[in-house]
Amino acid sequence: MPDISLTMLLVLCAAALAAGWIDAVVGGGGLLLLPAMLLGLPAGTSAAYALGTNKAVGIVGTTGAAVTYARKTPVDVRLAVRIGLAALAGSTGGAFVAAGLSTDVLKPVVMVVLLAVGTFVILRPAFGTAPPTTPVSARRVLAAIGLAGLGIGFYDGLIGPGTGTFLVLALTALLHLDLVTASATAKIVNCCTNAGALATFAWKGTVFWELAALMAVFNLAGGMVGARTALKQGSGFVRAVLLTVVFALVANLAYQQWLA
Repeated sequence: MPDISLTMLLVLCAAALAAGWIDAVVGGGGLLLLPAMLLGLPAGTSAAYALGTNKAVGIVGTTGAAVTYARKTPVDVRLAVRIGLAALAGSTGGAFVAAGLSTDVLKPVVMVVLLAVGTFVILRPAFGTAPPTTPVSARRVLAAIGLAGLGIGFYDGLIGPGTGTFLVLALTALLHLDLVTASATAKIVNCCTNAGALATFAWKGTVFWELAALMAVFNLAGGMVGARTALKQGSGFVRAVLLTVVFALVANLAYQQWLA
């Protein structure tokens, strides 16, 4: 356990709870949890410990949310795992590329894409509010594996913020899922990518396991409550949270790019 005060420990646990809720509803919990971790750990601690501990916390909440969704809403688990394995491969490749590429070049592009996505969702009120009425073609399934799996997985390894949100948007658009089912599917995909990243951080020894175990309890509670909230409130509620997270992502990336 790192040397942090009781007050900061309580703040980190509260952040883990809130991040679990956000992540379960629409993804993007890392926007809250990772900055809190970076601020809460003792000065001079390597950022790798924040990243590794964050993954150890996040995978617990994501798994809890995935199980909660799977019990309450129809999810194609086999398809989700196929996309997840592709995302695992993509994130590994992205991590290797990140070692020799400045992500500052890509952040403005990501911001433009996010703004375009937010505008699209605002202008299309029906987006993701109704379940598919026809079977999804094999071509769309392959596109989902390629884009939502390899493509967004690569982004996760290269940059990271908002991966869950991008997954929800891609799955909704490509597979014609409603936003609740897309969120449920994204949780399973996220479990795969988080497992691969956590294994890497654990191998490098950059995880504070005691702190992660404590925060994971709160993250799990937030994730399960968030999944139940999304299931109860429906796609309209998820849409509102989605737009909030999208524009929060833009603000976060803009701050990192030009003000930090």
